[in-house]
Amino acid sequence: MRLSDIVKRSGRNLRQAKARTVLTASAIAVGTFALTLTLAASNGAQHFVDKILSDNFDKTELIVAADLAVFNQGDTSKPREYDDSFGATTTSANAPSQFKELTQKDIDTLRTLPESDQVREGISVNLQYITRPGQKKYVATATAFSPAQHPELAAGTLPSKLTGKQLLLPESFLSSLGFTNAEAAVGQSLTLTVRKSVDTSALQTALKQGINLDQIKTLTDQGSVDTVYTIAAVTKKPATSQPGTELFLFLGVDDIRGLNDITTQGTPNFHRYPYAYFRVRGGSDNSKLVAAQDKLKSMGYVARSVEDTQKFLTNIIGVLQGIVAAFGAIAVIASVFGIVNTMYISVLQRTREIGLMKALGMPRRDVSRLFRFEAAWIGFLGGVIGSGIAYGVGTGLNPWITKKLDLGASNRLLIFKFPQIAVLIVVLMVVATLAGLFPARKAAMLDPIEALRTE
Repeated sequence: MRLSDIVKRSGRNLRQAKARTVLTASAIAVGTFALTLTLAASNGAQHFVDKILSDNFDKTELIVAADLAVFNQGDTSKPREYDDSFGATTTSANAPSQFKELTQKDIDTLRTLPESDQVREGISVNLQYITRPGQKKYVATATAFSPAQHPELAAGTLPSKLTGKQLLLPESFLSSLGFTNAEAAVGQSLTLTVRKSVDTSALQTALKQGINLDQIKTLTDQGSVDTVYTIAAVTKKPATSQPGTELFLFLGVDDIRGLNDITTQGTPNFHRYPYAYFRVRGGSDNSKLVAAQDKLKSMGYVARSVEDTQKFLTNIIGVLQGIVAAFGAIAVIASVFGIVNTMYISVLQRTREIGLMKALGMPRRDVSRLFRFEAAWIGFLGGVIGSGIAYGVGTGLNPWITKKLDLGASNRLLIFKFPQIAVLIVVLMVVATLAGLFPARKAAMLDPIEALRTE
């Protein structure tokens, strides 16, 4: 019997028992529905992570630090010994912690390496406040603008390099600073105020000599420095911004370095940086990027690439998606027993039919194939129904989910890839076929004479 005839015959047999076929396929569809949505969510999350990294980081750069603790990878199982040469920071749990910072000597060393194309200090400055004439004062944080960043603008033009006291203003500040719209803010002046640092060495000397409260106040109140900047452009609230930077003002590298010097002059943090961005010469070649990373590690530095960060975030997403996928897989496994039961009952109900086919010369191999193909058809129907419903529901909910999660117009939580869905359906057909092996073998092994006697 030709293979095509067996496939057609198996399809006709299933149509004769529509209710049973649909119910069995529906069991597979439940698992397929969950697995299809899991794959789509995984695609969407991966795309979102990739977009964040591509919009905020240069893939040819390495983030270099002097201590693993900068990346929250230090040993937190025991207290860390205090070191005067270390900087101090605070973890997210508000527990005090220390990590070794890069010094100016480290920065100069990195710049002299032949692999170095550019080295930028990782600087963020907590401003005392920002304001403009006739408006209130607002706290803010400023950081250096990276050429690798691609912010969406509400107004203005993004210069290739921020220079001459220019800045990028987040649109969230517009109404607070009295601007009617983004266009009205472009070209306007903004005053950034930073507080001068306290000369800790002078204060310690004075305390040893014995001073009164008024003298302490004089030493600790070093005054503030006002700097006027021009708003070059207004940035929209980005869905793919680096978390925690949504309200950051972006300044040129030289400007942010100058403000940082004002706030740290006379303190242990002067010309010390938690990390630096090390652009690798020819870093688009992954082998050169890896070689530079290995060299920096051999020099005692900690170097992390964008790919390392991507893998870290992807692993977290993978764990969460794996949990959801496990439930879908359980549903598919449960449906396997339904297929076995359905096919076994079908063999019992069609015993005389099987006997007649064998009596007419149908070989055992073709009888077995007939029932295996019926099982495969059930797997195919379950896969198509489940993935079809998942695609319809996901496509319908995508705009609502995107709006609720504020993912941005160009991003979707659920991204369906038809090759993935096709592979999933094929896998389900294979699983269903394996589930039908036992009933198919029983049908093939029936004695035709005994089968024809069955009532």
